[in-house]
Amino acid sequence: MPEPNRGPGAQPAQQGQQGQQQQGLGSTFRTVFQMVAMYMAMQFVMKTFISPPTATVRSADGKTTQVATSNLIPPYSERPARLNPGASYSSIPQMVAPIWPENSAVDIVVSVSPSYTLTPLDEYSHDAIVLQEKQFRIGNWSDKRTTQGTISIPASVQHNGTLWGHFYVGLSGAQLDPTQQGYDPSSAYHFVYPLTQYVPKKKEAKTRNLLDSSEVVEEPVDEKPEQTGPIIGNYYHPNVSLSFIPNSGVIPLAQTPPAVRQFLRLEATGARDGTGQHSWYYPILFVNTFWQLRSQMTLLNETVKTMPIRIDLNNLADWKFKTMATIDLGSKQAAHQAAWGHSLPGGGDGSEIEMIKEIFIDTNPILLGVTIVVSIAHMVLETLAFGSDIAHYRKKKDNVGISLRSILANVFMQTVIFLYLLDQSQNTSWMILGGQAVGIVIELWKITTVVHVRLRPAPPGSLIPYRVTFEDTHKLSETEEKTKEYDEIAFRYMYMAGVPLLMAYAVYSLVYETHKSWYSYVISTLVGSVYAYGFLMMVPSLYINYRLKSVAHMPGKAMMYKFLNTFIDDLFAFTIKMPFLHRLATFRDDVIFFIYLYQRWVYKVDYTRVNEFGQGGEVEEEVEKVTEKKKEVEKVKEKESTAKTTGAQVSKATKRK
Repeated sequence: MPEPNRGPGAQPAQQGQQGQQQQGLGSTFRTVFQMVAMYMAMQFVMKTFISPPTATVRSADGKTTQVATSNLIPPYSERPARLNPGASYSSIPQMVAPIWPENSAVDIVVSVSPSYTLTPLDEYSHDAIVLQEKQFRIGNWSDKRTTQGTISIPASVQHNGTLWGHFYVGLSGAQLDPTQQGYDPSSAYHFVYPLTQYVPKKKEAKTRNLLDSSEVVEEPVDEKPEQTGPIIGNYYHPNVSLSFIPNSGVIPLAQTPPAVRQFLRLEATGARDGTGQHSWYYPILFVNTFWQLRSQMTLLNETVKTMPIRIDLNNLADWKFKTMATIDLGSKQAAHQAAWGHSLPGGGDGSEIEMIKEIFIDTNPILLGVTIVVSIAHMVLETLAFGSDIAHYRKKKDNVGISLRSILANVFMQTVIFLYLLDQSQNTSWMILGGQAVGIVIELWKITTVVHVRLRPAPPGSLIPYRVTFEDTHKLSETEEKTKEYDEIAFRYMYMAGVPLLMAYAVYSLVYETHKSWYSYVISTLVGSVYAYGFLMMVPSLYINYRLKSVAHMPGKAMMYKFLNTFIDDLFAFTIKMPFLHRLATFRDDVIFFIYLYQRWVYKVDYTRVNEFGQGGEVEEEVEKVTEKKKEVEKVKEKESTAKTTGAQVSKATKRK
């Protein structure tokens, strides 16, 4: 069922969520790929060096074939009639081996029912039997079957009941219905698996138009206790993928993870080998819900009478099955815990894996591969920019070219985004909030490198007894005075352009959009302006460069790292779903970057000499290194001369004696 249309007020929230997605994408990709790589390496070692032995048995059609077994477990057809003398029967087997040959041909029938109880196949209606295939070869990777149809949704399922799938599997030609005569558990089995999912609904904040007083209506007092916890919905996905898992080998049941154990069907009669400790299992049929996205599911209710269904039957590699089953179960458990208010490692709401699945489905594979590579590059460049920016401000000896107002504006904008993440986004990742807080602290530290921050008494008559003042760290030079003047001029122009735009957007948001409260309205309006006009914070620096006719004072390395990241953000704009206006906003920094490149081309910088602001670049570093080496050489010479003098004095005294 499609989600209801959201009003214009949802756009800033969507933009904030997309910003979180971009920041957390690289970390999520890295975690997932590390898990998959480790698991694949372990499976490769086990398959290569610890492959289970096989035994030759005769299949039902009279042909000899190989069956995976172990030194302890015989083939099922050679199982003993009774336990060995002195052996004890274990209700839970330790090891289990395949009951049928790996390349068996099987028949399969799938029916849907609102009841978990076994129903004879001949009592199902025609549309209730959704799959009926014969002679499907397990292990034949080219054997793929597909069927489509329409099913009726029973009334109990419309009222949060479960729609069960009944799976009947057996060797080709065997009786599949356990209720009929001739059914043999050694050649067929039956199991039940839900085709609907109970998914917690996302909480949506109640919003209203702040100017419409008619919407504020006193609600009647309800004597019923308020519901605690999440609201669960019954969801259905029309695509069902069934996969047999060949070559699964002998499995230690106690060490099998729950994600795999739920699809393991043990021999129905409880047969054991001679020791009474080991048993057999039927071929694993994986009901694959890995690619069933929440956005493609339908919420079942009284209005849903019929639904389409598509079933794909194929074979799947064992390592793929275990990887997909583990990730799918883990993501569902994380979403369930988040819905009940439990905190997750690293924050988030359990939907990160869902986001990655959507990217894999909706994105071109080549573009997706490039995105993965550049997401890693994004993290590296961000770290390099962070270090270069701090190093530049630590080594800077004057305030030439520095826009103090731009730094203060950056502190304000980052604080607004931080408050917006706290106000609008539920279960926001603590990694994102922590990174945002660190950015604010760095900007505040930059202020202390430019000016002294002091708390001074306020003028008489002021409501606030003290105020924060910014005082110069030293007497400004002529160039620094010009920088301060140009900074004031640039911000004057920015105020003339930015304030009317901010006021216009604030009026539009107040009249046409809905908000939770007045506080939420202020934060949403400010963060919307930051997303739209944040690139203007670089304009004062460009204006100062233009008036000074130089870019030598700019942190060149940090600027290049940051601007390269803007192009990576442009790539994310094509791979992550986002509003069209926000997608255009990702290209705003590119304009500033090209202007900066033009200034670097016009105002050449020679890094082999001391520039006009007394900053030496490479020469200054070389001079410092040479000076340190000279000091070390002089110290060594002094020690040698002292030693020689002492030795000469000793020799003279010896001669006199």
